[in-house]
Amino acid sequence: MPLADHLTIAPEVTFGASPVALETTAIAHGLPYPRNLDVAARIEAAVRVAGATPAWCGVLDGRLRVGLSWEEIEQFAKGGDLPKVSRRDFAPLVACGGSGATTVAGTMILAQAAGVAVFATGGLGGVHREVAESLDISADLAELARTPVAVVCSGAKSILDLPKTGEALETLGVPVVGYGTDHFPAFQVLSSGLPVDCRADTAEEAAAVIRAQRSLGLGGVVIGVPVPAEEALPAAEVEAWVDQATADARSEGVRGKQITPYLLKRLAELSQGKTLSTNIALLENNAAVAAEIAVALDRSD
Repeated sequence: MPLADHLTIAPEVTFGASPVALETTAIAHGLPYPRNLDVAARIEAAVRVAGATPAWCGVLDGRLRVGLSWEEIEQFAKGGDLPKVSRRDFAPLVACGGSGATTVAGTMILAQAAGVAVFATGGLGGVHREVAESLDISADLAELARTPVAVVCSGAKSILDLPKTGEALETLGVPVVGYGTDHFPAFQVLSSGLPVDCRADTAEEAAAVIRAQRSLGLGGVVIGVPVPAEEALPAAEVEAWVDQATADARSEGVRGKQITPYLLKRLAELSQGKTLSTNIALLENNAAVAAEIAVALDRSD
């Protein structure tokens, strides 16, 4: 397999129990330093407490990496200027010996290559608002259709058009499982009101869906985990902040790969840090749930 020629898997991931893939973009671009380093430690702890193994994914010096040392994680935490890496970005980075932080799509590719079945993140990319003008649709959706990795997340990011994102997932044949809920989570908000395809109330039930999807030879699965209720934000407040942040991005000409980090940073400013605190809570919670599912999946194999 050609990708394997450029892939380094840490021994802890190869020989450790129930690995859980983690994305470096959440650290490099989603949170400010040094808070992101503290969050990385909390995510790792949540995975380990559940009996699983953290498997951070990224690109360093032209090598595709699954499993990073703490010193390497710190490189990503300080590397806000590192490029975001999706499917189209691997070859240029390998060719030039560059480094980059993997997105959801990029992390899924590396996870599959390393034999890691479960991946924890904050929120999916999806169909952006004003898509008719921008044609901005995250590569995460297409990757879910083709790459058999389960993505544990709190739905799609609130900056997106959630109904259109749900329609895109349906069109692409990606099953959405509600973890303890009948509705697709809305990132910092408990529910989008959109129905899921099925519900799983335990890690074992979620693992059963993942196992069935793999046995059928189909693509990825979305496991939608609501943000912890005590950390959830009111939908009306979030919507008002998103509208303002989107208008600001438009006036400043922000687009493409820069739009998501810009909007998340602007939301943190507009909410006086509330969205940032909620993002951290859901990242940690999703890591814990993903670890439980990974352990259940290994137990049933």
